[in-house]
Amino acid sequence: MPLKCINQLQLKNKKIFIRSDLNVPIKDGIISSASRIDASIPTINYAINEGGFVLLTSHMGRPEEGKYDEIFSLKPVVDYLKKKLGIKVELVKNYLDQDLKFKTGILYVLENTRFNAGEKNCEEGLSKRYAEIADVFVMDAFGTAHRKESSTYGIGKYVNEKCAGFLFNNEIQALTQTFDNPKKPMIAIVGGSKVSTKLSILKKLSQQVDGLILGGGILNTFLAAQGFNIGKSLYEEELIDDAKFILNELVNRKVFFPKTIDVVCGKEFREDAKSTIKNISEIEDDDMIFDIGPKSFNEISSCLGNANTILWNGPLGVFEFDQFSNGTEQLAKSIAKSKAFSLAGGGDTIAAIEKYHITKEISYISTAGGAFLEFAEGKKLPAIEILEQNDE
Repeated sequence: MPLKCINQLQLKNKKIFIRSDLNVPIKDGIISSASRIDASIPTINYAINEGGFVLLTSHMGRPEEGKYDEIFSLKPVVDYLKKKLGIKVELVKNYLDQDLKFKTGILYVLENTRFNAGEKNCEEGLSKRYAEIADVFVMDAFGTAHRKESSTYGIGKYVNEKCAGFLFNNEIQALTQTFDNPKKPMIAIVGGSKVSTKLSILKKLSQQVDGLILGGGILNTFLAAQGFNIGKSLYEEELIDDAKFILNELVNRKVFFPKTIDVVCGKEFREDAKSTIKNISEIEDDDMIFDIGPKSFNEISSCLGNANTILWNGPLGVFEFDQFSNGTEQLAKSIAKSKAFSLAGGGDTIAAIEKYHITKEISYISTAGGAFLEFAEGKKLPAIEILEQNDE
């Protein structure tokens, strides 16, 4: 059923607990990519403008649960929001142990949820405590929708009202458009280091798409399954049979699967490693495949040009190193030029989109990784499940 959205509720003078995904990369106190924060701002602004007492929170990193660690504090996010919103933003610590007093027009950021014992296990006591300080629960962290935690799921069992934020709602609409009724031909690009993390979605896509393009360690596993020597390249030997099964499905359904003609190799995984373009049949035992070659990309290019729907999750190679970035760069630019509806998701994918400055050319950029894949597999995400439960 359609989820209730924040603009369907009366918010004036209500305490609004917004769970966003503000888990952004931070180094030495500096945010290197604020895309997740920016994506959360429309919901924050709406709640403030409607006259609510706005309590915003998120997890950050992986601290030891129940213990404060300044490295994982939301303070850099607070500093960013102060500049971005131009309003007073306060960081609230120990908010579970005090009688909180709020004012409208101020954004209160509740410190990292993972500093609270019981958060990840969705403990009942913590979930109820969150609900005690809120009148309305707004779930806007689609990136954590696949986790059953106190701040993403448990609070929804006890709070008076609950709804989706604009970001959460937009994510569901974009994903539903892509998977429930895609405009054909549909092409999926799946990259990354391990088949094991994406095996379920690869099996589903093999039954759904008109073309499947693989990259990274995932492609290496499929190359090994096809009998190619991949040298010392990263792959998963134990999933060779699964790769063969998927390849057989692609053949049976006549799905486009680009032939790998050449690859870009190195002898070691280093930023200054020398790169060499080799025919796939010329790989030596001490070679490591770090990118697809130009001839291989030519195989991909025409397919992308004919697509009407493109799903992109993962780079084609080690794009962080310039000498192994050409495949991912050419892919990004081709998708940007395409007339197709393009949906991109996952941390590495977003990093590539930002690196090649094509943000405006992608139809929809999902902030999620794991939730993106689980939704694509057809799984019911816990956050959606709790929001679908009507208030009595």
